[in-house]
Amino acid sequence: MTLTELRYIVTLAREKHFGRAAEQCHVSQPTLSVAVKKLEEELGIALFERSKSSIRVTETGQRIIEQSQRVLDQVGVIRDLAQDGKNQLGSPLKVGAIYTIGPYLFPHLLPELRRGAPDMPLFIEEGYTADLRKKLRHSELDAIIIALPFEEPEVVTLPLYDEPFVVLLPSDHPLTAKEALTPDQLADEQLLLLGPGHCFRDQVLESCPPLEEAISSRTAAKGPANLVTEGSSLETIRHMVASGLGITVLPLSAATAMEYREDILTVRPFQSPVPFRSVALAWRVTFPRPKAIDVLSLAASQCRVIEKSDRALPKSAATA
Repeated sequence: MTLTELRYIVTLAREKHFGRAAEQCHVSQPTLSVAVKKLEEELGIALFERSKSSIRVTETGQRIIEQSQRVLDQVGVIRDLAQDGKNQLGSPLKVGAIYTIGPYLFPHLLPELRRGAPDMPLFIEEGYTADLRKKLRHSELDAIIIALPFEEPEVVTLPLYDEPFVVLLPSDHPLTAKEALTPDQLADEQLLLLGPGHCFRDQVLESCPPLEEAISSRTAAKGPANLVTEGSSLETIRHMVASGLGITVLPLSAATAMEYREDILTVRPFQSPVPFRSVALAWRVTFPRPKAIDVLSLAASQCRVIEKSDRALPKSAATA
């Protein structure tokens, strides 16, 4: 059993295709196929179920591949230990963030990170929580920024900041007459949300039960839904509100990321208790560059994205 063979089976399990796995490992397909078969014979067990159209990891194979990933992670630790004193801030850091955080945090995070680690290249990626979770587990990303709760074996999470939710309305909407709003006041409105399956949609409905109850009752009645659930991104939804199609609930950073004229959009806070989300940094416990994680977490805490968002609020909303 060799580290190369472990790398082959981990890559094949991820790609589920011999050709793509061989390309990722920079070897020919026959070379990878022979090596995988040799390892299976050595272990005396099939790691993969093969058919003409697909490859599936066996139940026992999945456990072996997960352990192989841990071994490969530890190899990185050993290499760093062997080069004691090596600059952990000189190699690229691959960071992912969910779609509802990345566009609003990264513009503030990158300048702070450049000040803390000017020689560390940063590669950023946005995605859904499930996709980022998988890439973190497979070492395709070094750290991810997500909303809590987030649980993954052998992954550490560090809370970065709490972000309140606010209501975004067309400036001529009757609810703009109020300094702060309650979820009950939104339940009968034309509400724009992300579609089912988006974690932010779930967070809004969990923290605002009247909205979830309104959706459930309308669905049960099978009547014409008054609640619109169209919009593939927060940016799309914000433009829909600006067009007068309804109102929405957004994270504070998203609601204030783009300045509209005061006669187009208005932001209102929630009355106490204010719904919010907790944003956190997550990384593998085996990640061999703790100094890079320290610099990243410090930069995220210093960029103060929420304070900047507060300053972008209309004065009446910011002080409500």
